[in-house]
Amino acid sequence: MSHQLAPSPQVEETTPQNTFTSEANVQPELEQQAISILKQSFGYDKFRAGQWQVIEQVLKQKDALVLMPTGGGKSICYQLPALIFNGLTIVISPLISLMQDQVQQLTEQGVNAAYINSSLDSEQVQHIQQQLQLGEIKLLYIAPERALQPYFLNFLLTLDVSLIAVDEAHCVSQWGHDFRKEYTRLNELKQAFSKSPVLALTATADEETQIDIIAQLGLESPFVFKGGFDRPNIRYNLLAKYKGGDQVVDFIKQQGNNSGIVYCNSRAKVDDIAAKLNLEGIRCGAYHAGYDNADRERTQNSFLNDDIQVVVATVAFGMGINKSNVRFVIHHDVPRSIESFYQETGRAGRDSMPAEALLLYDDKDAARIKKWIADGASPQRFAIEQHKFEAMQSFAEAQTCRRQVLLNYFGDLKQARCENCDICQNPPKMFDGTVEAQKLLSCVYRLKGITAIQYVIDVLRGKSHKKLMDNKHNSLSTYGIGKEQPDQYWHNIIQQLIHQGLMRIDMTYGGILRLNQSAKSVLKGEVGVNLAVPKFKVSSATSNKYEATNIDRRLFAKLKHLRKQLATEQGVPAFTIFSDATLSDMTARLPTNTKDFLSVNGVGEVKNQKYGSAFTSLIQDYLSALE
Repeated sequence: MSHQLAPSPQVEETTPQNTFTSEANVQPELEQQAISILKQSFGYDKFRAGQWQVIEQVLKQKDALVLMPTGGGKSICYQLPALIFNGLTIVISPLISLMQDQVQQLTEQGVNAAYINSSLDSEQVQHIQQQLQLGEIKLLYIAPERALQPYFLNFLLTLDVSLIAVDEAHCVSQWGHDFRKEYTRLNELKQAFSKSPVLALTATADEETQIDIIAQLGLESPFVFKGGFDRPNIRYNLLAKYKGGDQVVDFIKQQGNNSGIVYCNSRAKVDDIAAKLNLEGIRCGAYHAGYDNADRERTQNSFLNDDIQVVVATVAFGMGINKSNVRFVIHHDVPRSIESFYQETGRAGRDSMPAEALLLYDDKDAARIKKWIADGASPQRFAIEQHKFEAMQSFAEAQTCRRQVLLNYFGDLKQARCENCDICQNPPKMFDGTVEAQKLLSCVYRLKGITAIQYVIDVLRGKSHKKLMDNKHNSLSTYGIGKEQPDQYWHNIIQQLIHQGLMRIDMTYGGILRLNQSAKSVLKGEVGVNLAVPKFKVSSATSNKYEATNIDRRLFAKLKHLRKQLATEQGVPAFTIFSDATLSDMTARLPTNTKDFLSVNGVGEVKNQKYGSAFTSLIQDYLSALE
């Protein structure tokens, strides 16, 4: 398949704060119909920024590429047109869990949707196909592999297909971080349904990836919407990793009972961290490819149903998770790209409520990933993966506003500081670290190659374990000269000296420290070194800038409890009934009857009929008790 790049398309660029004002393109009657369906089926009075622009173009049968941040409302861009079009909307989705999640939420909203995947038996598939032939289903979710099977494609050709939506469209591109070969054949769908518009959607695509998506899918003069990448409700935090398991425990305990995800780069580390959390009394489950399907599904469902607070997982978990009330994401290990980091942290705060992201960073982890890339990437992918990881390293090592670094990578340039990351809220405190640097560099020099990070620290702190004594390193002039500071202090100083290019980690010799040429001038006292005061915990005294101050916490807790009760009775995840944002809006509006309940964001007609009486009765009782 050719990888020639398509010519640059006409682009409509905006930011999440902008609104669409081109009178020439607005169709008032159609827009009013769309807003009516938006309220009736999805419970919202108005579109988010960009949604109507995209929907209008799709209704005009125009191909489109949509870039919106996770939680920015991409799904509405094809779900709502599906309810206006007469025929079927096919949604190409990469994961079974994502299909199931979306269909479950649509069903709760009274929308006829279905998925066909390997989790269904032949009888179930046949029943859904009969419903499709009768026109009883508006949205069908399928994987690219199934869509392109000759027998199934022939079946689809017998149906009235109005729209094809390709979710997670970055998987199409050779430049994308989740490149999947199966996606590269999706232009065959475009050819088979030449009269149906194709809508490609993603939250993570740089300029090269965007152009490649258009070329690979064969989009014809597409409308391109770039809605910005900022997730202002997420606060970004980074800590130098030292005893990462303890740092994870400390951070989770700061989060109360909120739901969260912890990502690790290996199965062994997942199991290790999950065991530690359970010992600390934190309800959690482990998820990776080493568990069988039944175990993974059990863990996922327990998380979706709020029966466990935390999932510890490899990156195999989460792409298909639509859980809106995830309040924090922790990366125990550094991801391989900014796209991965952005997508994974974006699983927190999908409901636009305040959320937290924590990255634990260690240069040894970074050196290990570089070696994995060098050893494992094909020649075609090596340069791409190396470039992407170097950008991730730059983000982790930055001493300026983290959001600026993140957004600038995607070309979403921001001049102002965000005031909602650790750098903005707690800027690094600098000090003259020349003496500390000389102590460390001198110790590494005198150890002559036996320089694993912890061993250097052990010598500096004057420890007396067997290996050190056998090597007679207690006789070195640097032995014990750093005993006034704890291990984690020196670990952080080592990381900073690596960042400044005075030392490096050599993974070809098991991750040992080596001095760079620039260390000589520091050791001779010719050059000074400025260092940041080490930080190992996220300050609990600093709150998320987007933390709501007007929520009645007692009422909010009661509403959450009721939501959980109803979800348990119906066997569905609590967030599919109402999001945390909808519960928050209830505490602001205080509806006491079902007519007023319809004014709450996220309450449509179907949900009002199902749940209105229960929630308004609770609010009424709560207000009465206050009188």
